[in-house]
Amino acid sequence: MADRDPVRRRAHQPRRVPAANLQAQVTTLAHGIAASFGVYSGARQRLRRLPMPNPARVLAGRPLRGGFLLSTDELAVLAGLPLDLAVPGLLRARAKPMPAPIDVPDSGRNIKILGRAEVGGHTVGLAVADARHHLHVIGSTGTGKSTLLVRMIVADILAGRAVVVIDPKGDLVTDVLDRIPAAMADRVILIDPNQPGGDRLNPLLGDDPDLTVDNIVSIFAKIFQRFWGPRMDDIFRMAGLTLIRHANPVLTNISPLLLQRQFRSQLTVDLDDPEGLRGFWDSFETTPHAQRAQMIAPVLSRLRLILTRPFPKYTLGAATSTFDMGKALNTGGIVLARLPKGQLGEDTARVMGSFVLSTAWQAATARARKPEDQRRDATVFVDEAHNFLNLPGSVDDMLAEARGYHLALVLAHQNLAQLPTETQRALSANARNKIFFDVAPEDAVDLAKHTLPELDAHDLSHMDVYRAAARLVAGGRPSPAFTLRTLPPAEPVGEATAIRQACAARVAGTDPDEPAVRQLARRTRRP
Repeated sequence: MADRDPVRRRAHQPRRVPAANLQAQVTTLAHGIAASFGVYSGARQRLRRLPMPNPARVLAGRPLRGGFLLSTDELAVLAGLPLDLAVPGLLRARAKPMPAPIDVPDSGRNIKILGRAEVGGHTVGLAVADARHHLHVIGSTGTGKSTLLVRMIVADILAGRAVVVIDPKGDLVTDVLDRIPAAMADRVILIDPNQPGGDRLNPLLGDDPDLTVDNIVSIFAKIFQRFWGPRMDDIFRMAGLTLIRHANPVLTNISPLLLQRQFRSQLTVDLDDPEGLRGFWDSFETTPHAQRAQMIAPVLSRLRLILTRPFPKYTLGAATSTFDMGKALNTGGIVLARLPKGQLGEDTARVMGSFVLSTAWQAATARARKPEDQRRDATVFVDEAHNFLNLPGSVDDMLAEARGYHLALVLAHQNLAQLPTETQRALSANARNKIFFDVAPEDAVDLAKHTLPELDAHDLSHMDVYRAAARLVAGGRPSPAFTLRTLPPAEPVGEATAIRQACAARVAGTDPDEPAVRQLARRTRRP
């Protein structure tokens, strides 16, 4: 038995195979390969199986003549490529790394750090002046957009620059509050359903009454476009213009203006433009009551949808705003609008966020009266931007003009289908800084037009989490595309509660006396 142990051990250990055994295995493999071509040996096929004496010499001396054509499907059969998405041991190709161009800044004053270059590992950023060309951020859910936004917002805040943040999910503002010190609480303006005694915003207050009403009507018309029509537009516009002629106009007074004759007469008695407001209200009064009720019902139903909720009524129904958006933009203010759709409802969140964006835009356009060197840089961050781009003008015009006012916009969303065609074109042309996280293949085809030849559609649709393709403006000119990895947000400071308490203390006691028009509305009755 002892003599047989070495034999057994050799049987279970790697060993050299005698030439005879190797030849037999090769012959078997050759027959198997030849058999795989059997599907092409039938009628009307050119392949025939023939014996090959002395194959080594024949193959070594074989001249390479013309072959024959195979379709992709036929070649795939011969190659035996795996068809399943998940194959053990098989790693499918991801996006290729691409180095950052030398003109993309990596540090310095007035540089907004975005992440680290995949090739080289150094930081890459965007100069404040180049950020005025706006930034388009797109990527599927969970790819790293929020991580990038939190870091950018906190960096701007710590650098003393003004920010406006519109957050329809709620986590973005929460993460920002956790990462700024309580010493900056005097700069914070907080609109949040979870904030008792939060800031208020009256959208009817503005330097230009006509523009203010245009913005409000446009917001309602675009959000409720399935139900909106010329008559609703006309009634809403005339009611807004009438209220705005008096002190402390509020949206909640549109309802009594349309329903209560005595209240209406008090606000329209001094109108003297028969072709404008006076003519509208004269016609309104002569309309039979039943027909008038039918006319105003759609307008009132949309207003009730928003203003019957406690938080929107508190925030938008105040006679005066608790903050000045223009002052916030000019003094490094931190305007945080936390508007979770799951808590407020989608339409309410869209209306309130659109009002915040409209107010910021009006404050930016008012900078036209200042010399350019006195316009401090500010940034508006809009997550799920497709919900809030509802101003009367085109997005194209807003992006083109905002740069001159030193207002940068960072617009983030998940996919191109969320945007109307005109908005897609506006972002393509005038949001010249691009950061593309992992996107759907159909979007990658369009977005690759901005990143070719460095990165193609396959690269854009095969990005790992926290990895993105970037094409930035550097020194006023677009740079070639490259890949980066986002940096994690700063560690939480843990002073969010103190900031919220400071905001509540600032707002407390700012309620003005009840405006006369609201007192009148309470005293009057429906006809």
